[in-house]
Amino acid sequence: MTLHCAVSGLSRPRLTLCEHCAFWRKLSGRKHVTNPDLGRRSVTLQHRPGWSQKPNYKGGIKLMRKRKGAQAQWDENAKLVDSGKKPSMLTILESRGFVNSIAGDRDALDKLMNEKRIGAYAGVDPTAPSLHVGHLLPFMALFWLHIHGYHAVTLLGGSTSKVGDPTGRLTSRERQHSSIQKANMISMHLQMKKLWVSVVKYAQRHGYQKEWSWRRELVNNNAWWNSLPWIEVLRTIGQSMRLGTMLGRDTVQKRLESGDGMSFAEFTYPIMQAYDWWHMYMTKGVQLQIGGSDQFGNIVAGIDVIKYAKENHHDPTIKEEKLSADMVPYGLTVPLLTTASGAKFGKSAGNAVWLDPEMTTPFELYQFFLRSSDTDVERYLKLFTFIPLGTIEQIMSDHMSSPSRRTAQHILAREFVEMIHGIDVAKATEAQHRSLFRNQTAEPSAQPSDSTMSNSLNTNAPQANRFAAPSPNVTLPRSLVVDQPMSRVLYAAGLVASRSEGHRLTVNQGAYVGCVPQGGGGMMDQLTFSPVKSFFPSVTKDYIIEGDLIILRVGKWKVKVVKIVEDEDFEKQGLDAPGWKEFKRAKEMADASSAEARDETVARQS
Repeated sequence: MTLHCAVSGLSRPRLTLCEHCAFWRKLSGRKHVTNPDLGRRSVTLQHRPGWSQKPNYKGGIKLMRKRKGAQAQWDENAKLVDSGKKPSMLTILESRGFVNSIAGDRDALDKLMNEKRIGAYAGVDPTAPSLHVGHLLPFMALFWLHIHGYHAVTLLGGSTSKVGDPTGRLTSRERQHSSIQKANMISMHLQMKKLWVSVVKYAQRHGYQKEWSWRRELVNNNAWWNSLPWIEVLRTIGQSMRLGTMLGRDTVQKRLESGDGMSFAEFTYPIMQAYDWWHMYMTKGVQLQIGGSDQFGNIVAGIDVIKYAKENHHDPTIKEEKLSADMVPYGLTVPLLTTASGAKFGKSAGNAVWLDPEMTTPFELYQFFLRSSDTDVERYLKLFTFIPLGTIEQIMSDHMSSPSRRTAQHILAREFVEMIHGIDVAKATEAQHRSLFRNQTAEPSAQPSDSTMSNSLNTNAPQANRFAAPSPNVTLPRSLVVDQPMSRVLYAAGLVASRSEGHRLTVNQGAYVGCVPQGGGGMMDQLTFSPVKSFFPSVTKDYIIEGDLIILRVGKWKVKVVKIVEDEDFEKQGLDAPGWKEFKRAKEMADASSAEARDETVARQS
């Protein structure tokens, strides 16, 4: 059990003294101290070595003042909403077209969101190395909540992706190799971190200045599923999942009648999704789940699970006779992004527009939104930008006066690219497009120049070889990685221009290698990086994850997820890598020399 200090906000295990709580105990004369602003319990027990011996009372009091100030500001905003001087958060989402349906009472949710900074989450399973445009609508709603002060949680389904969501599918998903699953999870984790940073900067340009009270988290459900006994899941929520209801769902019925049937693993996917919400509801106060309209059934099931588990839990400290109004869970679904023919955008449909610049370049992303029809562009401006509604009306008025100029489409494309890739890339992409169409003979290069890409690379590692650009995922032969100096591995992965450049980078500790956290399972819950040092070549194998994966990083965002295969398989696939041919020739010459030496030794002995 983890308890929380009412002053510092830090979490500590049960048998740990918090000096701040000891301080407040002296003032109040009570063992248990409750801070009404936090609604959390704190406890004072025996001190554990390693925590600060001297409590920073001044810092704790400052934190309390910040919390009180933020709450006072929230209460003042609630009064403006109640008086009709400002729109409520739910009204803002509705006016921009985010609300397809609400699971629960609409007015009760509106009232709750006005009175309380509720937690909300949207999730995605990393079944591909990148998000695509179709994924973004639930996250756009989450971004809006975040910049208005709500607690935003992004859930990465490291565990649920191994099962696969059957919603809307007539066939089972193709099974992915574990190394591909790991690579996808790592790539998407880094992409989500980078996307959040870019979105906050984009919001600031539209007047949403970052406040101290803004909170966001990126979590992976591996964090609990990897150590969670299945019997505990059944004990907690199994009784609430009625078999008749689960069998009656459209997805199950269609698979049984028209598809190839459904596996037990897929059938249990809604149980896993519901438990994810229950876990975050209890640990993070997440009361709102946001998803696509095809997720409405799973969201409703999650609401039923939370209500049942809260009122029937085997732990008496969790069980409540009746769920209080301010802790009721709700769901919100956004409309699905579809093509003009009504087909869903996505990887399975084969029409995904990726957010990774190495899978869909910024120029192609710009072109995608530039091709938006006049009937869709206003809706997209509301959904995919932070432009105020009044400004959008003016944009559309100007656009309709001369539709052939595609003014609204250009604004939409530039704004979207800026939100995803940053303002420098957006400006470069727009200039590239205009240059291309002013001079039709110009080379339609899809990537902005390196000077405009804010990729935070270490200056010791220019991206200068032809293997560096195509993909964040690369495949290398085992002999080019195992027992090799890290400078050679960096060069082979395409992260540096030469081996000497890789050596200088390792000396300056400008390159990093992904590590499995100590004590963790085979697959990390969080990705941690350590600086690469000039260690012995034999140490390189210690950083290989589960025998076939190594993750390398240069600078802040440039990452290569390296899949390691046997040399024979590498050759059969017709693959190549920087330095591979030279390495192979040198190895063949060394093997030949060794064979000659053995023959001479045998001849002398005979």
